[in-house]
Amino acid sequence: MKHYNIALDGPSGSGKSTVAKALSQKLNILYLDTGAMYRAAALKAIKLGVQHKNEEEVSKFINDIDLKIDYVDGAQRTILDGEDVSSAIRANEVSMMASDISALKCVRLKMVDLQRQIAASMPCVLDGRDIGSFVLPDCKFKFYITADSSVRAKRRQAELEQRGQFVNFDTLKKEIEQRDYNDSHRDFAPLKQADDAIYIDTSDMTVQEVVDKILKVVGEGNVL
Repeated sequence: MKHYNIALDGPSGSGKSTVAKALSQKLNILYLDTGAMYRAAALKAIKLGVQHKNEEEVSKFINDIDLKIDYVDGAQRTILDGEDVSSAIRANEVSMMASDISALKCVRLKMVDLQRQIAASMPCVLDGRDIGSFVLPDCKFKFYITADSSVRAKRRQAELEQRGQFVNFDTLKKEIEQRDYNDSHRDFAPLKQADDAIYIDTSDMTVQEVVDKILKVVGEGNVL
């Protein structure tokens, strides 16, 4: 198998993770959920009682953070301080804090270093905010996945309800739009579409339609 990576960037709730998982299964390569890494950093800040927007405080623990990414039966497991926190990092509180803590340069540099190491060691699909523009600028296959904020709020609401978390739709929509603003306006490595990334609006597309579109591009790239 040729070594290649697929970068999926885009705002929260656009369907990146779902598409990335489907692609990894179809192509039999690993899926690296980079967002989970930032969520883990946010969870660590919560556990330590650290102000997650304060770079000086966060920098005291981030470089030595005990964070590992394991794969069990093809699924990613996020291990923080030896504990599987794959479910804990999906709480809505952690999601919002992850947006803030990921804006800190010390956090991004640490996580990007880990992401580059994994991507260099094996073919994988990575989704995030700045994979194609900053993490892997030389990646051959780049896509920018987005959707209308109302559509993304409905998706997020359904996802949370499946976990037994019930959040008001309007509240979710405002949070998503605020996160879009935060992610795209941060000073270091903001959310953006890489110049050579293919734009895909998933508002009226099924997961399979998005996957098929990406697979067509990857297939034409002669790596399959």
